Amino acid sequence: MTIIEVHKNDYTISTDREKLDIGSIHQFLANEADWSNGIPMSTLKTSIENSLNFGLYHQGKQIGFARIISDYSTIAYLGDVYVLEEFRGNGLSKWLMTEIMAHPNLQGLRRWILLTNTAEWLYRKFDFEKVANPEFYMEKHNPDVYRKKKG
Repeated sequence: MTIIEVHKNDYTISTDREKLDIGSIHQFLANEADWSNGIPMSTLKTSIENSLNFGLYHQGKQIGFARIISDYSTIAYLGDVYVLEEFRGNGLSKWLMTEIMAHPNLQGLRRWILLTNTAEWLYRKFDFEKVANPEFYMEKHNPDVYRKKKG
């Protein structure tokens, strides 16, 4: 897998898994993100091990994240995208998305999937649209899975 690292002023985006601050990512996803509230650390670690991860850093400190699940030939799922609140409004999410969409292993895919209830304005800039034929879309959704694992 091609590792990328790009810099802009005091910010860095890297796909190097070794640079990820798993504790910081877990703090946000388990406690602040409504889509992954309560996610166990072990689940997060497994998801990171099986994804193409994009870390966003300010002077070496993790301030954002996104991950891609893909077969690298036909389809990709974009998930767990965030930028810490105090760093929002600086164009960092747009830059992160630009680097994701430009990654050499993600070119020529037939379909990208994203589930979101935030930042629709951002994803539209990268040609994401509402599902054209929702009648063809199915899912198996278990929103309480992390709460059940806790006990």
